Amino acid sequence: MTDFEETKKLLENSTFYYIIITNMEGRYTCYSKAFEHIYGSVVGQPYEITMHPDDTKVCEEVSAKCFTYPDSTFPATIRKHDGKGGYLITQWEYKAMLDEHGNPAGVFCLGYDITDYTAYQEQLKDAQSLLKEITFYQSHVVRRPLANIMGLAKILERMDLDQNLRNICKMLIDSSQQLDAVIKEAAAKQDMS
Repeated sequence: MTDFEETKKLLENSTFYYIIITNMEGRYTCYSKAFEHIYGSVVGQPYEITMHPDDTKVCEEVSAKCFTYPDSTFPATIRKHDGKGGYLITQWEYKAMLDEHGNPAGVFCLGYDITDYTAYQEQLKDAQSLLKEITFYQSHVVRRPLANIMGLAKILERMDLDQNLRNICKMLIDSSQQLDAVIKEAAAKQDMS
């Protein structure tokens, strides 16, 4: 238990990690100082006062797993009140705490804020969706008229033209082929991601 107390002291003032400890009645016995500006002292209060109501079930389920497998840790994503009417999204590792006789004593939770990470993940998904849309557009909407231009330029190239028009046809064909290659490459890159 000495190592635990030292770890607890180390993390109580962490700027990156939060610690929370609840007893078997689901009341806080230790709560990260990082949240004091939002809640004040919550020691002795029930665990659900700090979170989104829908996440209390997550806490109950994960805590039950902890006592079923007391040597393991279990993850939980919990929305905590941010003090401004919204929520922080936090990621936690739960671990059962046992007393000196091996009986359940509470739950130790180590967590951190993933709000920004979650927002960036959503932005990335949106960007990927947009890229797929652009790739589809390029592949199906842009390539059809491009193929028509390439075909018409090849027809013109076979006609009896003076050297100037023959050069223009060659440049049209070369430029069309380059554009077609760029579109194909963009589609191939999108397919790989």
